[in-house]
Amino acid sequence: MLIDTHCHLDDERLYREARDIIKGFADDGLYAVVSSSSDFESCLKNYKLADENKTVYATVGIHPQEAKSRTQAQYDEIVKMAANDKVVAIGEIGLDYYYEYSPRDVQKTALVEQMELAHSVKLPAVFHVRDAFEDFLKIISDNKKLLNYGGVVHCYSGSAEFLRVLEGYGLYFGFDGPITYKNARHSVESLLACPRDKILFETDAPYLTPVPFRGQTNYPRHVESVAKKAAELLGLSYEEISEISTNNAKSLYRKIK
Repeated sequence: MLIDTHCHLDDERLYREARDIIKGFADDGLYAVVSSSSDFESCLKNYKLADENKTVYATVGIHPQEAKSRTQAQYDEIVKMAANDKVVAIGEIGLDYYYEYSPRDVQKTALVEQMELAHSVKLPAVFHVRDAFEDFLKIISDNKKLLNYGGVVHCYSGSAEFLRVLEGYGLYFGFDGPITYKNARHSVESLLACPRDKILFETDAPYLTPVPFRGQTNYPRHVESVAKKAAELLGLSYEEISEISTNNAKSLYRKIK
């Protein structure tokens, strides 16, 4: 069975049917899912979903696009949430220079703040990095001690060469729908370059729907399509890749049993 290590059950496209989605996990071959937060409201939603459902886990944190709106009061509440056994990481946090809804300097400050927060509560961090890998590398290089509890670059979009650099910081890498796309050469190259003990599969649902469902709303169950494509690319069986990715997820997210 698989773990979808990054989805957004709090998104309005999924939240209204979350109960039915969760009920179907066993039939969908899902051991569990990790629902990731982007702002404080989504932290509250994901915390509630995780607390009420055995197979749902949550991450809590402020996305770089929302960094300018963060408050200390929100951080204080996130620390409280992190004490729950169903909250497995701080995230998603990071840098996003594609939209820049928050200024770059604000994003950088918020990233370090939340890396410090993750370290203080002894949890890994879930990183969102888009068009900002050089600055991200500088920040984690300057703050390597804050990665003692691990981290993952979700929906990895960098090059295979850069993956090898980031690998030196003990990071995991999330792969999702793009590895199934015809024009996804960089994503495929990165998957092939990734150490097998650092591979995670995710959907980022409702975004990044994989082939053959592309063009439709993405769901956690579609992580199977991602894993099957990865198995094909890596020359492994579906059973082998499922075991690898599930064990990796449990290794990073130590609260998942």
